[in-house]
Amino acid sequence: MAVDRRARGQAVEAAARALLRRAGLTDIAANAAYRGGELDLVMHDATRPGMPSVVFVEVRYRQSQAFGGGSASVDIGKRRRLVHAAHRFLQDHPALADAPCRFDVIDAQGDPASPHLEWIRDAFRADEI
Repeated sequence: MAVDRRARGQAVEAAARALLRRAGLTDIAANAAYRGGELDLVMHDATRPGMPSVVFVEVRYRQSQAFGGGSASVDIGKRRRLVHAAHRFLQDHPALADAPCRFDVIDAQGDPASPHLEWIRDAFRADEI
């Protein structure tokens, strides 16, 4: 069961990464783990005018939307862990520390091999936590 779950997670994250790359974002890191939290994807977004942004992306998969879907599972506790992990990531990467940052969520559902992806840009802000 754990192997199937891990493989499903990797497939969904790969699909999310491909979506973000097609939109012009570039990879910085994946599965950056810190005590108390993990960052699924960290991307660089230079597609909008102004200073390029560091984007922390949480990928959430649900087979169906019956219980609110993946984005609904990014509750206040999960947001706190993501913000904490992002702070730690920026401490470890001082060259990125002054860049604007945002938190996006990829809500994935359906077949993990070809999931339906909804990209929620700026899903929450660190100062709301």
